[in-house]
Amino acid sequence: MPATLFLTCGIQSSGKTTLARRLEEDHAALRLTADEWLHALHPEMAEAELDNLRDRVEELQWSTALRVLASGCNVVLDWGLWAKEERDRYRSEAQALGARVVLCLLEPSKQELLDRLRTRNAAPAPGVFRITDEQLEQAWSFFQRERPTQDELNLFDPMP
Repeated sequence: MPATLFLTCGIQSSGKTTLARRLEEDHAALRLTADEWLHALHPEMAEAELDNLRDRVEELQWSTALRVLASGCNVVLDWGLWAKEERDRYRSEAQALGARVVLCLLEPSKQELLDRLRTRNAAPAPGVFRITDEQLEQAWSFFQRERPTQDELNLFDPMP
């Protein structure tokens, strides 16, 4: 059976990490969560500074993911993947290795996201970024324009 790449897709507080942890357990997968790495590598840095390092951490995680997939092991990318170009890139590169690719789209209501963020921001767990209502509003607007269409969803393997 080929390795599987699970891509989590959704905005902050949509449940990506919770799902990623479950997929990690259920499918013996390597879970790659950029926020956790950023906080672990630079615990002294402010969140705004950490976010400036995100691209470098994600590139390192992606190169690791490709090596793991090539060895036949499953991977969960616990990122937002808001833009179609990102989803296309990771899907095509993983499929070129012979991996199955599953897109896990998480879309709770806006009110549910606001409620989750209030709870999360009140007592943030280690490795979790604080998100303001304004940041969520910006993310919501962007994601509504970029969310996967049914045609795009048809390009992915179904959830096992």
